[in-house]
Amino acid sequence: MTFSLRNPVFLASLLLFGMMVTVGGALAFEHIGGFIPCALCLQQRTPYYIGIPIAALALASLLGRAPFLVTRLLFLAAFALMAYGAGLGAYHSGVEWGWWEGPVSCGGGGFTSDAGSLLSQLDATRPPSCNDAAGRFLGLSFAGWNVIASLGLAAIALRGLLLRRA
Repeated sequence: MTFSLRNPVFLASLLLFGMMVTVGGALAFEHIGGFIPCALCLQQRTPYYIGIPIAALALASLLGRAPFLVTRLLFLAAFALMAYGAGLGAYHSGVEWGWWEGPVSCGGGGFTSDAGSLLSQLDATRPPSCNDAAGRFLGLSFAGWNVIASLGLAAIALRGLLLRRA
């Protein structure tokens, strides 16, 4: 395989790998790093959960020598998902910066120290507020970095979509 942006197998492989690393990183921050995702964070993972099998199918269609129209449609679906993911990330970033209001379902909930109501609090526990970034790296929150990752992956999918043939 040639490592070229003109090679659709390379593009499909890069797309698949990029999606897996991005969502895998988010899961690692959650399960290893202890960062609890808010409702919008969880929504931003959906394009990856759908996109990974689509990118795998694009790669399989290329390796199985399916008609290039099939691969092109899969690249189109991956592009649309990553563009949607970038939009979700931009929306979430705006909520974090206070540029606009987040959904009502994104309010944070806290625990009181009353042991008698602990079980009822566990039932009513909500994820953290979408307004507060869990952390920032180089000035960007996880949502901001998702915008960059999603746009990069959308560009890869668009490049695959615009290829003339396999």
